[in-house]
Amino acid sequence: MFTHLFEYLDRLYDLPGAGLFRYITFRAGAAIILSLLITMVFGAGIIRRLQRLQIGESVRDLGLKGQKEKEGTPTMGGLIIILAILVPSLLLSRLDNVYIQLMLLSTVWMGVIGFIDDYIKVFKKNKAGLKGIFKVIGQIGLGLIVGAIMLMNDQVTVRMTLEEAQTGGYEITQFFNSYDPDTDSVKEYVHVKTTLTNVPFFKSNRLDYKDVLGFLGDNADTWVWIIFIPFIILIVTAVSNAANLTDGLDGLATGVSGIIAATLGVMAYVSSNAIFADYLGILFLPDSAELVIFAACLVGACVGFLWYNAFPAQIFMGDTGSLTLGGIIAAFAIVLRKELLIPLLCGIFLIENLSVMIQVGYFKYTRKRFGEGKRVFLMAPLHHHFQKKGLHEAKIVARFWIVGILLAVFTVVTLKIR
Repeated sequence: MFTHLFEYLDRLYDLPGAGLFRYITFRAGAAIILSLLITMVFGAGIIRRLQRLQIGESVRDLGLKGQKEKEGTPTMGGLIIILAILVPSLLLSRLDNVYIQLMLLSTVWMGVIGFIDDYIKVFKKNKAGLKGIFKVIGQIGLGLIVGAIMLMNDQVTVRMTLEEAQTGGYEITQFFNSYDPDTDSVKEYVHVKTTLTNVPFFKSNRLDYKDVLGFLGDNADTWVWIIFIPFIILIVTAVSNAANLTDGLDGLATGVSGIIAATLGVMAYVSSNAIFADYLGILFLPDSAELVIFAACLVGACVGFLWYNAFPAQIFMGDTGSLTLGGIIAAFAIVLRKELLIPLLCGIFLIENLSVMIQVGYFKYTRKRFGEGKRVFLMAPLHHHFQKKGLHEAKIVARFWIVGILLAVFTVVTLKIR
Protein backbone atom coordinates (compact mmCIF):
# COMPACT_ATOMS: atom_id res chain seq x y z
CA MET A 1 0.00 0.00 0.00
CA PHE A 2 2.76 2.45 0.98
CA THR A 3 4.70 1.40 -2.12
CA HIS A 4 1.87 2.42 -4.43
CA LEU A 5 1.22 5.61 -2.45
CA PHE A 6 4.83 6.82 -2.43
CA GLU A 7 5.31 5.94 -6.10
CA TYR A 8 2.33 8.15 -6.86
CA LEU A 9 3.60 11.00 -4.64
CA ASP A 10 7.08 10.72 -6.16
CA ARG A 11 5.69 11.05 -9.68
CA LEU A 12 3.38 13.90 -8.72
CA TYR A 13 5.51 15.96 -6.35
CA ASP A 14 9.02 14.49 -6.64
CA LEU A 15 8.80 13.80 -2.90
CA PRO A 16 12.25 13.44 -1.27
CA GLY A 17 12.84 9.95 0.13
CA ALA A 18 9.85 8.41 -1.64
CA GLY A 19 12.21 6.46 -3.87
CA LEU A 20 13.28 4.34 -0.89
CA PHE A 21 10.11 2.31 -1.25
CA ARG A 22 11.36 1.02 -4.59
CA TYR A 23 14.10 -0.93 -2.81
CA ILE A 24 13.36 -4.44 -1.56
CA THR A 25 16.03 -4.22 1.15
CA PHE A 26 14.52 -1.05 2.65
CA ARG A 27 11.01 -2.43 2.69
CA ALA A 28 12.18 -5.78 4.09
CA GLY A 29 13.98 -4.04 6.93
CA ALA A 30 10.97 -1.87 7.63
CA ALA A 31 8.74 -4.96 7.56
CA ILE A 32 10.79 -6.75 10.23
CA ILE A 33 10.79 -3.69 12.48
CA LEU A 34 7.05 -3.10 12.05
CA SER A 35 6.24 -6.77 12.71
CA LEU A 36 8.33 -6.73 15.87
CA LEU A 37 6.68 -3.52 17.08
CA ILE A 38 3.19 -4.89 16.43
CA THR A 39 3.85 -8.05 18.45
CA MET A 40 5.40 -6.12 21.33
CA VAL A 41 2.92 -3.22 21.41
CA PHE A 42 -0.29 -5.14 20.81
CA GLY A 43 0.78 -8.53 22.15
CA ALA A 44 0.47 -7.59 25.81
CA GLY A 45 -3.02 -6.15 25.27
CA ILE A 46 -4.17 -9.24 23.39
CA ILE A 47 -2.84 -11.48 26.17
CA ARG A 48 -4.70 -9.47 28.81
CA ARG A 49 -7.87 -9.62 26.72
CA LEU A 50 -7.58 -13.40 26.35
CA GLN A 51 -6.99 -13.75 30.10
CA ARG A 52 -10.12 -11.72 30.84
CA LEU A 53 -12.07 -14.01 28.52
CA GLN A 54 -10.45 -16.93 30.39
CA ILE A 55 -9.14 -18.38 27.16
CA GLY A 56 -6.60 -20.63 28.86
CA GLU A 57 -4.95 -23.87 27.89
CA SER A 58 -6.38 -26.94 29.60
CA VAL A 59 -3.33 -29.17 29.89
CA ARG A 60 -3.86 -32.93 29.78
CA ASP A 61 -1.75 -34.68 32.40
CA LEU A 62 1.06 -36.44 30.53
CA GLY A 63 3.31 -36.88 33.52
CA LEU A 64 5.79 -34.26 32.30
CA LYS A 65 7.77 -32.04 34.64
CA GLY A 66 6.47 -28.47 34.85
CA GLN A 67 3.28 -29.33 33.00
CA LYS A 68 0.86 -28.26 35.73
CA GLU A 69 2.43 -24.80 35.91
CA LYS A 70 1.14 -24.19 32.36
CA GLU A 71 -2.47 -24.73 33.32
CA GLY A 72 -4.51 -21.63 32.47
CA THR A 73 -1.94 -20.04 30.15
CA PRO A 74 -3.84 -18.15 27.42
CA THR A 75 -3.97 -19.77 24.00
CA MET A 76 -4.95 -18.47 20.53
CA GLY A 77 -1.70 -16.47 20.50
CA GLY A 78 -1.54 -17.16 16.78
CA LEU A 79 -3.76 -14.10 16.44
CA ILE A 80 -0.72 -11.99 17.38
CA ILE A 81 1.39 -13.72 14.72
CA ILE A 82 -1.26 -13.30 12.03
CA LEU A 83 -1.70 -9.62 12.89
CA ALA A 84 2.06 -9.06 12.74
CA ILE A 85 2.20 -10.72 9.31
CA LEU A 86 -0.83 -9.20 7.65
CA VAL A 87 -0.47 -5.53 8.65
CA PRO A 88 3.16 -5.00 7.50
CA SER A 89 2.52 -7.08 4.35
CA LEU A 90 -0.47 -4.93 3.43
CA LEU A 91 1.42 -1.72 4.11
CA LEU A 92 4.84 -2.49 2.61
CA SER A 93 4.35 -4.97 -0.24
CA ARG A 94 2.90 -4.53 -3.70
CA LEU A 95 -0.68 -5.71 -3.47
CA ASP A 96 -0.96 -6.21 -7.22
CA ASN A 97 1.65 -8.99 -7.03
CA VAL A 98 0.19 -12.49 -7.39
CA TYR A 99 2.74 -14.01 -5.00
CA ILE A 100 1.79 -11.59 -2.24
CA GLN A 101 -1.91 -12.16 -2.89
CA LEU A 102 -1.39 -15.91 -2.61
CA MET A 103 0.60 -15.65 0.62
CA LEU A 104 -1.97 -13.34 2.20
CA LEU A 105 -4.71 -15.77 1.20
CA SER A 106 -2.74 -18.70 2.66
CA THR A 107 -2.29 -16.83 5.94
CA VAL A 108 -5.97 -15.98 6.32
CA TRP A 109 -7.15 -19.39 5.07
CA MET A 110 -5.11 -21.44 7.54
CA GLY A 111 -5.64 -18.86 10.28
CA VAL A 112 -9.41 -19.31 10.04
CA ILE A 113 -9.10 -23.12 10.21
CA GLY A 114 -6.81 -22.89 13.25
CA PHE A 115 -9.06 -20.31 14.94
CA ILE A 116 -12.15 -22.50 14.52
CA ASP A 117 -10.23 -25.42 16.01
CA ASP A 118 -9.13 -23.36 19.04
CA TYR A 119 -12.59 -21.83 19.42
CA ILE A 120 -14.20 -25.27 19.68
CA LYS A 121 -11.60 -26.40 22.22
CA VAL A 122 -11.84 -23.32 24.40
CA PHE A 123 -15.41 -22.04 24.16
CA LYS A 124 -17.24 -25.30 23.41
CA LYS A 125 -15.06 -27.18 25.94
CA ASN A 126 -14.43 -29.91 23.37
CA LYS A 127 -10.80 -30.98 23.70
CA ALA A 128 -10.94 -32.76 20.33
CA GLY A 129 -11.42 -29.42 18.59
CA LEU A 130 -12.33 -29.26 14.92
CA LYS A 131 -12.81 -32.73 13.46
CA GLY A 132 -9.73 -33.97 11.63
CA ILE A 133 -11.64 -34.44 8.39
CA PHE A 134 -12.55 -30.74 8.27
CA LYS A 135 -8.92 -29.71 8.91
CA VAL A 136 -7.81 -31.94 6.05
CA ILE A 137 -10.51 -30.54 3.76
CA GLY A 138 -9.26 -27.03 4.55
CA GLN A 139 -5.67 -28.03 3.85
CA ILE A 140 -6.68 -29.73 0.61
CA GLY A 141 -8.54 -26.55 -0.36
CA LEU A 142 -5.43 -24.44 0.13
CA GLY A 143 -3.36 -26.97 -1.81
CA LEU A 144 -5.83 -26.80 -4.70
CA ILE A 145 -5.69 -23.01 -4.74
CA VAL A 146 -1.88 -22.87 -4.65
CA GLY A 147 -1.55 -25.56 -7.33
CA ALA A 148 -4.16 -23.97 -9.60
CA ILE A 149 -2.55 -20.53 -9.41
CA MET A 150 0.88 -22.01 -10.12
CA LEU A 151 -0.51 -23.71 -13.22
CA MET A 152 -2.88 -21.07 -14.58
CA ASN A 153 -1.89 -17.56 -13.50
CA ASP A 154 0.08 -15.73 -16.20
CA GLN A 155 2.14 -13.81 -13.62
CA VAL A 156 3.64 -17.06 -12.28
CA THR A 157 6.43 -17.61 -14.76
CA VAL A 158 10.08 -18.61 -15.13
CA ARG A 159 12.63 -16.65 -17.15
CA MET A 160 14.85 -18.52 -19.62
CA THR A 161 16.46 -17.99 -23.00
CA LEU A 162 14.33 -18.25 -26.11
CA GLU A 163 16.38 -21.25 -27.19
CA GLU A 164 15.70 -23.08 -23.89
CA ALA A 165 11.99 -22.33 -24.16
CA GLN A 166 11.77 -23.59 -27.74
CA THR A 167 13.74 -26.73 -26.91
CA GLY A 168 11.51 -27.50 -23.91
CA GLY A 169 8.32 -26.65 -25.76
CA TYR A 170 7.16 -24.24 -23.03
CA GLU A 171 4.27 -21.79 -23.30
CA ILE A 172 5.80 -18.32 -23.78
CA THR A 173 4.04 -15.37 -22.16
CA GLN A 174 6.53 -12.55 -22.76
CA PHE A 175 9.56 -11.74 -24.97
CA PHE A 176 12.37 -9.32 -24.18
CA ASN A 177 16.04 -8.71 -24.97
CA SER A 178 18.92 -8.28 -22.55
CA TYR A 179 22.53 -7.27 -23.12
CA ASP A 180 25.07 -9.91 -22.09
CA PRO A 181 28.41 -8.22 -21.22
CA ASP A 182 30.27 -11.56 -21.23
CA THR A 183 29.59 -12.16 -24.92
CA ASP A 184 29.06 -8.48 -25.87
CA SER A 185 25.78 -9.43 -27.49
CA VAL A 186 22.05 -9.15 -26.98
CA LYS A 187 20.30 -12.30 -25.78
CA GLU A 188 16.66 -13.10 -26.31
CA TYR A 189 14.85 -14.04 -23.11
CA VAL A 190 11.29 -15.13 -22.49
CA HIS A 191 8.94 -15.70 -19.58
CA VAL A 192 7.32 -19.12 -19.76
CA LYS A 193 4.55 -21.05 -18.04
CA THR A 194 6.07 -24.25 -16.74
CA THR A 195 5.98 -26.82 -13.95
CA LEU A 196 9.75 -26.72 -13.60
CA THR A 197 11.17 -26.89 -10.09
CA ASN A 198 14.64 -26.92 -8.55
CA VAL A 199 16.15 -30.25 -7.51
CA PRO A 200 19.00 -30.24 -4.97
CA PHE A 201 22.29 -32.09 -5.52
CA PHE A 202 21.79 -32.77 -9.26
CA LYS A 203 23.89 -31.04 -11.90
CA SER A 204 21.00 -29.79 -14.03
CA ASN A 205 19.18 -28.76 -10.81
CA ARG A 206 15.83 -28.89 -12.62
CA LEU A 207 12.86 -31.19 -12.80
CA ASP A 208 9.71 -30.73 -14.84
CA TYR A 209 6.70 -32.50 -13.40
CA LYS A 210 5.45 -33.19 -16.90
CA ASP A 211 8.49 -35.42 -17.47
CA VAL A 212 6.91 -37.89 -15.04
CA LEU A 213 4.17 -38.24 -17.65
CA GLY A 214 6.61 -38.52 -20.54
CA PHE A 215 4.85 -41.66 -21.76
CA LEU A 216 1.90 -39.45 -22.76
CA GLY A 217 4.04 -37.60 -25.29
CA ASP A 218 2.57 -34.26 -26.35
CA ASN A 219 -0.36 -34.76 -23.96
CA ALA A 220 1.92 -34.52 -20.91
CA ASP A 221 1.37 -30.74 -20.73
CA THR A 222 -2.38 -31.23 -20.66
CA TRP A 223 -2.39 -33.86 -17.92
CA VAL A 224 0.49 -32.62 -15.74
CA TRP A 225 -2.03 -31.37 -13.16
CA ILE A 226 -2.77 -35.02 -12.26
CA ILE A 227 0.72 -35.24 -10.77
CA PHE A 228 1.28 -31.62 -9.76
CA ILE A 229 -1.92 -30.81 -7.83
CA PRO A 230 -1.95 -33.92 -5.57
CA PHE A 231 1.74 -33.38 -4.77
CA ILE A 232 1.09 -29.76 -3.77
CA ILE A 233 -1.84 -30.86 -1.59
CA LEU A 234 0.40 -33.46 0.08
CA ILE A 235 3.06 -30.84 0.86
CA VAL A 236 0.59 -28.32 2.31
CA THR A 237 -1.14 -30.94 4.45
CA ALA A 238 2.08 -32.56 5.67
CA VAL A 239 3.91 -29.35 6.60
CA SER A 240 0.88 -27.78 8.26
CA ASN A 241 0.25 -30.85 10.42
CA ALA A 242 3.96 -31.25 11.21
CA ALA A 243 4.17 -27.65 12.45
CA ASN A 244 1.13 -28.36 14.60
CA LEU A 245 2.83 -31.40 16.16
CA THR A 246 6.01 -29.41 16.81
CA ASP A 247 4.10 -26.86 18.88
CA GLY A 248 4.50 -28.59 22.22
CA LEU A 249 7.18 -26.67 24.13
CA ASP A 250 7.51 -22.96 24.88
CA GLY A 251 9.08 -21.24 21.87
CA LEU A 252 9.83 -24.43 19.92
CA ALA A 253 7.55 -24.08 16.89
CA THR A 254 7.92 -20.29 16.93
CA GLY A 255 11.72 -20.33 16.86
CA VAL A 256 11.98 -23.10 14.28
CA SER A 257 9.46 -21.31 12.04
CA GLY A 258 11.45 -18.07 12.33
CA ILE A 259 14.63 -19.86 11.21
CA ILE A 260 12.79 -21.41 8.26
CA ALA A 261 11.24 -18.04 7.35
CA ALA A 262 14.65 -16.33 7.28
CA THR A 263 15.99 -19.07 4.99
CA LEU A 264 13.02 -18.75 2.66
CA GLY A 265 13.66 -15.00 2.56
CA VAL A 266 17.21 -15.67 1.33
CA MET A 267 15.83 -18.12 -1.24
CA ALA A 268 13.31 -15.54 -2.42
CA TYR A 269 15.99 -12.88 -2.80
CA VAL A 270 18.36 -14.99 -4.92
CA SER A 271 15.48 -16.45 -6.98
CA SER A 272 14.22 -12.95 -7.83
CA ASN A 273 17.66 -11.61 -8.80
CA ALA A 274 18.77 -12.48 -12.35
CA ILE A 275 22.49 -12.28 -11.51
CA PHE A 276 22.31 -14.46 -8.38
CA ALA A 277 19.94 -16.94 -10.01
CA ASP A 278 22.23 -17.32 -13.01
CA TYR A 279 25.31 -17.70 -10.80
CA LEU A 280 23.66 -20.33 -8.60
CA GLY A 281 22.08 -22.12 -11.53
CA ILE A 282 18.57 -21.89 -10.11
CA LEU A 283 15.32 -20.79 -11.71
CA PHE A 284 14.87 -17.02 -12.04
CA LEU A 285 11.34 -16.13 -10.99
CA PRO A 286 10.16 -12.73 -12.29
CA ASP A 287 8.14 -10.60 -9.84
CA SER A 288 8.96 -12.88 -6.89
CA ALA A 289 11.06 -10.22 -5.10
CA GLU A 290 7.96 -9.17 -3.14
CA LEU A 291 8.19 -12.49 -1.33
CA VAL A 292 11.25 -11.12 0.46
CA ILE A 293 8.93 -8.58 2.10
CA PHE A 294 6.52 -11.29 3.20
CA ALA A 295 9.38 -13.41 4.55
CA ALA A 296 10.58 -10.39 6.55
CA CYS A 297 7.10 -9.99 8.04
CA LEU A 298 7.07 -13.67 8.96
CA VAL A 299 10.50 -13.47 10.60
CA GLY A 300 9.49 -10.36 12.56
CA ALA A 301 6.23 -11.97 13.67
CA CYS A 302 7.97 -15.14 14.92
CA VAL A 303 10.79 -13.32 16.70
CA GLY A 304 8.36 -10.82 18.22
CA PHE A 305 6.05 -13.59 19.42
CA LEU A 306 9.00 -15.17 21.23
CA TRP A 307 8.94 -12.09 23.48
CA TYR A 308 5.88 -13.66 25.11
CA ASN A 309 6.18 -17.30 24.03
CA ALA A 310 9.74 -18.10 25.18
CA PHE A 311 10.04 -20.15 28.37
CA PRO A 312 8.10 -19.64 30.57
CA ALA A 313 5.41 -18.81 28.02
CA GLN A 314 2.88 -16.09 28.78
CA ILE A 315 0.77 -17.30 25.86
CA PHE A 316 0.53 -20.31 23.54
CA MET A 317 0.04 -19.89 19.80
CA GLY A 318 -2.56 -22.68 19.62
CA ASP A 319 -3.66 -24.18 16.33
CA THR A 320 -4.43 -20.63 15.20
CA GLY A 321 -0.69 -20.10 14.98
CA SER A 322 0.79 -23.54 14.30
CA LEU A 323 -1.50 -24.50 11.41
CA THR A 324 -1.03 -21.04 9.92
CA LEU A 325 2.77 -21.14 10.13
CA GLY A 326 2.87 -24.60 8.56
CA GLY A 327 0.56 -23.58 5.73
CA ILE A 328 2.53 -20.40 5.05
CA ILE A 329 5.87 -22.24 4.96
CA ALA A 330 4.51 -24.89 2.59
CA ALA A 331 2.94 -22.36 0.20
CA PHE A 332 6.07 -20.18 0.31
CA ALA A 333 8.39 -23.05 -0.64
CA ILE A 334 6.05 -24.15 -3.42
CA VAL A 335 5.79 -20.75 -5.11
CA LEU A 336 9.59 -20.42 -4.89
CA ARG A 337 9.86 -23.83 -6.59
CA LYS A 338 11.96 -25.09 -3.68
CA GLU A 339 9.40 -27.59 -2.38
CA LEU A 340 11.85 -30.48 -2.78
CA LEU A 341 14.07 -28.81 -0.16
CA ILE A 342 11.31 -28.95 2.47
CA PRO A 343 12.46 -32.28 4.02
CA LEU A 344 15.85 -30.66 4.69
CA LEU A 345 14.80 -27.11 5.55
CA CYS A 346 11.88 -28.29 7.70
CA GLY A 347 13.86 -31.19 9.14
CA ILE A 348 12.66 -30.47 12.69
CA PHE A 349 9.04 -30.61 11.54
CA LEU A 350 9.80 -33.80 9.62
CA ILE A 351 11.44 -35.67 12.51
CA GLU A 352 8.65 -34.63 14.89
CA ASN A 353 6.08 -35.97 12.44
CA LEU A 354 8.02 -39.16 11.81
CA SER A 355 8.43 -39.81 15.54
CA VAL A 356 4.65 -39.87 15.94
CA MET A 357 4.17 -42.11 12.90
CA ILE A 358 6.88 -44.51 14.08
CA GLN A 359 5.54 -44.58 17.63
CA VAL A 360 1.93 -45.27 16.59
CA GLY A 361 2.88 -47.70 13.83
CA TYR A 362 5.24 -49.75 16.02
CA PHE A 363 2.78 -49.81 18.92
CA LYS A 364 -0.01 -51.16 16.69
CA TYR A 365 2.31 -53.68 15.05
CA THR A 366 3.65 -55.10 18.34
CA ARG A 367 0.20 -55.20 19.89
CA LYS A 368 -1.10 -57.19 16.94
CA ARG A 369 1.97 -59.42 16.75
CA PHE A 370 2.73 -60.03 20.42
CA GLY A 371 -0.50 -59.06 22.16
CA GLU A 372 1.20 -56.13 23.94
CA GLY A 373 2.02 -52.77 22.40
CA LYS A 374 5.62 -51.55 22.66
CA ARG A 375 7.05 -48.10 22.07
CA VAL A 376 10.19 -46.84 20.33
CA PHE A 377 10.26 -43.51 22.18
CA LEU A 378 9.43 -42.77 25.79
CA MET A 379 6.81 -40.42 24.39
CA ALA A 380 5.98 -38.81 21.05
CA PRO A 381 6.38 -36.28 19.47
CA LEU A 382 10.15 -36.41 19.88
CA HIS A 383 10.48 -33.32 22.11
CA HIS A 384 8.43 -35.07 24.79
CA HIS A 385 10.81 -38.07 24.59
CA PHE A 386 13.65 -35.81 25.72
CA GLN A 387 11.46 -34.35 28.44
CA LYS A 388 10.86 -37.86 29.75
CA LYS A 389 14.63 -38.37 29.79
CA GLY A 390 14.88 -35.46 32.22
CA LEU A 391 16.14 -32.62 29.98
CA HIS A 392 14.83 -29.17 30.85
CA GLU A 393 12.30 -27.74 28.42
CA ALA A 394 14.43 -24.67 27.65
CA LYS A 395 17.46 -26.82 26.83
CA ILE A 396 15.46 -29.03 24.47
CA VAL A 397 14.12 -25.97 22.65
CA ALA A 398 17.58 -24.37 22.36
CA ARG A 399 19.05 -27.58 20.95
CA PHE A 400 16.23 -27.96 18.44
CA TRP A 401 16.85 -24.35 17.36
CA ILE A 402 20.56 -25.12 16.87
CA VAL A 403 19.72 -28.14 14.72
CA GLY A 404 17.23 -25.98 12.81
CA ILE A 405 19.94 -23.40 12.11
CA LEU A 406 22.32 -26.12 10.88
CA LEU A 407 19.63 -27.46 8.56
CA ALA A 408 18.89 -23.94 7.30
CA VAL A 409 22.55 -23.27 6.51
CA PHE A 410 22.87 -26.61 4.73
CA THR A 411 19.71 -25.83 2.75
CA VAL A 412 21.24 -22.60 1.47
CA VAL A 413 24.50 -24.41 0.68
CA THR A 414 22.60 -26.90 -1.51
CA LEU A 415 22.01 -24.08 -3.98
CA LYS A 416 25.62 -24.52 -5.04
CA ILE A 417 26.17 -28.23 -4.39
CA ARG A 418 25.84 -30.32 -7.53
